[in-house]
Amino acid sequence: MSMPSGMELILIFGIIVLLFGAKKIPDLAKGLGQGIKNFKKEMKNDDAEASDVKTAQTDAPKKVEADKDIASKESPKTTQQA
Repeated sequence: MSMPSGMELILIFGIIVLLFGAKKIPDLAKGLGQGIKNFKKEMKNDDAEASDVKTAQTDAPKKVEADKDIASKESPKTTQQA
């Protein structure tokens, strides 16, 4: 699929102006820009938090449970013979 030609872009822009009005378009563009800005900021925060979590996980000692602790938590298994 190729890019729309000049005439197609003018037609699309004309439809947008008819639907939303000339005064609403700047508000819509501003809202879209703020949304993209917030999305990028959150992506950077997620990357920073993920790297902090990875560092904390590698620094912390791991807890290993003994087999008898696991066995004592399980309910006793019974079998019925016919």
